[in-house]
Amino acid sequence: MVVKIGSSSLTGPDGHLDVAALRALVEVLAARHAAGTQVVLVTSGAVAAGIGPLGLAARPKDLATMQAAASVGQGLLVARYAEAFAGHGIRVGQVLLTAEDTVRRLRYKNAQRSLSRLLALGVVPVINENDAVTTDELKFGDNDRLAALVSHLVRADALVLLTDVDGLHDRAPHKPGAQRIAFVGDLAEVADVPVTSRGSAVGTGGMVTKLESVRIATASGITVVLTAARNAAGALAGADVGTLFAATGRRTSARRLWIAHAARVRGRLHVDAGAARAVRGGRASLLPAGITRVEGEFDAGDPVELVAPDGTVVARGLVAFDSSELPTLIGRQTAELREQLGEGYDREVVHRDDLVLDHH
Repeated sequence: MVVKIGSSSLTGPDGHLDVAALRALVEVLAARHAAGTQVVLVTSGAVAAGIGPLGLAARPKDLATMQAAASVGQGLLVARYAEAFAGHGIRVGQVLLTAEDTVRRLRYKNAQRSLSRLLALGVVPVINENDAVTTDELKFGDNDRLAALVSHLVRADALVLLTDVDGLHDRAPHKPGAQRIAFVGDLAEVADVPVTSRGSAVGTGGMVTKLESVRIATASGITVVLTAARNAAGALAGADVGTLFAATGRRTSARRLWIAHAARVRGRLHVDAGAARAVRGGRASLLPAGITRVEGEFDAGDPVELVAPDGTVVARGLVAFDSSELPTLIGRQTAELREQLGEGYDREVVHRDDLVLDHH
């Protein structure tokens, strides 16, 4: 089971780390661990933990100070977790990840191997984004997306997202008459529910990033519970708290999930209507003849988006050519390319095994 807690749930009104809240969470996780469940904790709160020691008035706005606060706070945060879990005879192992660790194939496999070994040794991995070196464009959004990707990495049965609201509501939770939505069978059912992208004053992830995380996990065959940190014990015990999102997809290979969600797209291939239709059918590779335009700079093996004539993204995939090679190939039949350029130039631009359809 992967449990993710947001910084708003670990921070007191003064902006400092709330050690009592942290211990309360550990109490719940330790009980699950003792009952035989393998637990992975994805925690925010490093920046919040660094605010006090650095004498800052509030969460820093600029990246460099935020990185400094994360650097100071991360050690303190993990020390608090280690101390709290030690009270239950459990060891923790710190794992810091950046987006690059789930973008670059080799690092992705390394993270997977490391987490599997920690769990086999009975350790609770405590995972956070490596805020001290991360940049804005690489951020996961208060660890929500990171938690979903980690759930897939460790082949979790469930992901529990602990936040400062007690679930998804049919309107803003503070509005009169707002009702908690207890069960969501498919995210399409809640497409009209108004949600904000803004997190709390100390967090970076609002409900939008929570639902993106839910989409990744449920599409990968993982059930998700979203609720308030105070409901952690109930959520882990299967009580009717928060919102339960049913798994909608089958477990995909790590590679396909990586292409769909973790990899940063390096370019776009615009395709004609026939190619878009064939790719959407799920059984066709993309050939040079179906491409109308190439956008961006990329190397062979990089992730790219396939875009239909109406501008919608059809799929993501790993491209077999550099962007500099493609302009001479696009729109041409494979037989013609083989004849004029030789063997190899008649191959698929994106092989169907390297394609993942976009279901947004």
